[in-house]
Amino acid sequence: MAIAEKRFNAGAVCVTIWRNQRLDKDGNPVTYRTFSFQKRYKDKGGNWKTSSVLRLADLPKALLTIQKAYEYALLKERVNEEEVGGE
Repeated sequence: MAIAEKRFNAGAVCVTIWRNQRLDKDGNPVTYRTFSFQKRYKDKGGNWKTSSVLRLADLPKALLTIQKAYEYALLKERVNEEEVGGE
């Protein structure tokens, strides 16, 4: 089951980091992250909609949120490795 770990927003653009768990071939739990990307907006009727389609003006926001998500996940992974390795 995936659990939302962290979300990065820039305007209507959002990246969510999901923490997932599976069992390896020996039956041990393995945690890994996946990333979802979306844009939220209101339609003409005022209803919230979700899309993965971006306009030109959305691209810098998408880059920023993806960069922040990458930095977060990479640093989190290093901290976890250090805790396991005892460094």
